Amino acid sequence: MPTLFGSGIKRREDPRLITGAATYTDDLKLSGLTYAAFLRSPYAHARITRIDISEAERAPGVLAVYTGAAVKDRLVPVPCAWNVPNCNLKVPPHPLLAYDKVRYAGDGVAMVVAESRAAARDAIDLIEVDYDPLPAGVDPEKMTQAGAPQLHEEVPNNLAFTWVVAGGDAERAFNEAEVKVEQRIVQQRLLPTAMECRAAVASYNKGTGQLTLWVTSQNPHIHRFLCSVMLKLPEHRVRVISPEVGGGFGSKIPAYPDEVLVSLAAIDLGRPVKWAEDRSENYKVTIHGRDHVEYVEMCGTREGKVTGLRTTIYAGLGGYASTAAPGIPTILHGLIYSGPYTIPNIHGTVHGVYTSATPVDAYRGAGRPEATYLLERLIDLFAREIGMDGIEVRRKNFIPKDKFPYTVATGITYDSGNYQGALDKALSMFDMKQFRQEQAEARKQCRYLGVGLASYVEICGSGPSQVAAAIGFGGGQYDSALVRVYPTGVVRVYIGGKPHGQGEETTFAQIVADEFGYPVENIEIVAGDTETTPQGWGTYGSRTTAVCGSAVKVATQRVKEKARKIAAHLLEANEQDVEWKDGTFSVRGSPDQSKTFAEAALMANLGWNMPAGLEPGLEATAFFDPSNFVYPFGTHICTVEVDAETGEVKILRYVCVDDCGPHINPMIVQGQIHGGVIQGLGEALQEIAIYDEGGQLLTGTMMDYAVPRASQMPRLETGFTVTPSPVNPLGVKGIGEAGTIPAAAVLVSAVCDALAPFGIRHIDKPLTPARVWAAIQGGKSLSRAERGSGNGGKEVVR
Repeated sequence: MPTLFGSGIKRREDPRLITGAATYTDDLKLSGLTYAAFLRSPYAHARITRIDISEAERAPGVLAVYTGAAVKDRLVPVPCAWNVPNCNLKVPPHPLLAYDKVRYAGDGVAMVVAESRAAARDAIDLIEVDYDPLPAGVDPEKMTQAGAPQLHEEVPNNLAFTWVVAGGDAERAFNEAEVKVEQRIVQQRLLPTAMECRAAVASYNKGTGQLTLWVTSQNPHIHRFLCSVMLKLPEHRVRVISPEVGGGFGSKIPAYPDEVLVSLAAIDLGRPVKWAEDRSENYKVTIHGRDHVEYVEMCGTREGKVTGLRTTIYAGLGGYASTAAPGIPTILHGLIYSGPYTIPNIHGTVHGVYTSATPVDAYRGAGRPEATYLLERLIDLFAREIGMDGIEVRRKNFIPKDKFPYTVATGITYDSGNYQGALDKALSMFDMKQFRQEQAEARKQCRYLGVGLASYVEICGSGPSQVAAAIGFGGGQYDSALVRVYPTGVVRVYIGGKPHGQGEETTFAQIVADEFGYPVENIEIVAGDTETTPQGWGTYGSRTTAVCGSAVKVATQRVKEKARKIAAHLLEANEQDVEWKDGTFSVRGSPDQSKTFAEAALMANLGWNMPAGLEPGLEATAFFDPSNFVYPFGTHICTVEVDAETGEVKILRYVCVDDCGPHINPMIVQGQIHGGVIQGLGEALQEIAIYDEGGQLLTGTMMDYAVPRASQMPRLETGFTVTPSPVNPLGVKGIGEAGTIPAAAVLVSAVCDALAPFGIRHIDKPLTPARVWAAIQGGKSLSRAERGSGNGGKEVVR
């Protein structure tokens, strides 16, 4: 049976997940369980002038009703954990229940706790609230302008921060440039749409003063810390358990008011309290992603050398600053502006803006898809402007593979890369010349085929902790593992991270199996309980394998070294003479003198015959703090057909070549790529959170918000290159978000290429049929012959 690093064994977690045997937060049933429901504001911006809860308090089954005024002195406002330095960040108080003003439709106003879910929801309708409606605004650019509604008195012009990233001399580069291109880009709001909506169950033991909170969390230890702060409880009195989490995509990173309020009620009532949102509530109050208005420019030479990049970004934050919100459009966005290219001069200005909409935080890719999108669109526009093949423009500007580690203009240092190799492999899987011939023939029949290509590099696997402190992240960026071997030789690994679909229950077991020469079945991965697992900093930013997996590797090696000492003692040999092979310690030159790892483990736990000075037991803990981020990369190619009569876009082929270093489990790597690409294509084609001018979410159900369907998606053709990272012992780079990073850019590029005969340079995503059709109608008025010849515009990529 394959057990080692690199084996594509099936995911060990899947049987319980696909058979319904897994336990999610809303599945929990505790003795005396009560239920919470929230009254949420119907207005995006309004003053609260009166709240009457008397009728709700008298309703059958109601145990307690909470308002903002009642809890504001008992609880600390929701913290923002990423205080980006040098940007004059303004974080106004975020009350757990609004008591003076509401600042987005869905802002919590009151909570009811009752004997049943139905009773709690019925009582919500009995609360009377008088609102004084105020003007609202959801466009981040417009909310900075004179006369815009003012959400927070302490934040003039709704400007939460202005952050600048700069390297080289962008002004001079643009002044001296032969060629300049510019584009206004809107990167729309997105709804994470995890399979499981958020939920929380809180139970309080009055005898011990211990609060236990089961919650849908991507980072239980961070949740414990933030909840203890908001509840004013000592951290050791708070236990957070994250059971199965049905997807997160970033939406389960933040600590939300709901979870803390449920905990408060459990403390007050002495009974457990459960809350679980439905999909409509989820869309209104769980964080959103993206939401940028961007003005971007690129300059260079007519020979195709890019010399400068400038941006002005208006990044919507929503009504409040969520847990990691300020870091997404700054650190994780602006620092990666160079992409895989040697762009010597970069200047970016990012304005974080409060709007009358749901708070924004990390959503799969978190800043990097936005950066790749604007960069690759500019590369396409630049290539088109100078009449050069877009592939050749990329080749001319790639960072050479022999220049790593390489420090880009924004100041970060890429660990390793071979961008030319990824591009070459993608092109070897896709015959560009043949496609261009097919495209030309199709245009003669007024059929519009297009091809897009995007190369990317992303920043992930966050660390080291000193860097995290320097960029204002409110915690460390190490991670941890405790490897414990039992007397029978079976192994439990307690990790600080919290997988929620990525497959680490399998891949981490493979790391240990590879080191111990054990079957994977002998190894169990334990995560998600702050009472039993070592301190960790969460699963997000494609960091879990690179950082937490490295901690597993280091701890496993420490255990193995102790086992070697014990085996040498049992064999009455010098430790230097003991060799390791196929799960057995043997004396060099005398293979018949051997001890298995299991025999050493048994003696370690019995303690009967140990080397002098070596304590019994066989376990080790490692806290791994990486020396740098990791930088996965790749090239994706997409072909489409656009119906000029209806605007419908059909994806024909999707080829992707990615590099995440060595693969622990190739099947899981492919699965992560598939999921990421599909999510990026959904963003490009149809996903958009739409608000009306009054701040009402018009896409508040899955009937209105168009997540991608399997029938729309192509079969992905995956390829890989392998460039190990030097910054961790596994050599691995993150893969969970990689597919999302270039997918939107490559599809929009393909559609613009297809519509080049109409003179179309750019269309903002999502490329819905209506939007594409409108662009065609607004394009050049061409005869049938002209459309067929392609004379209306130059192709983006040849």
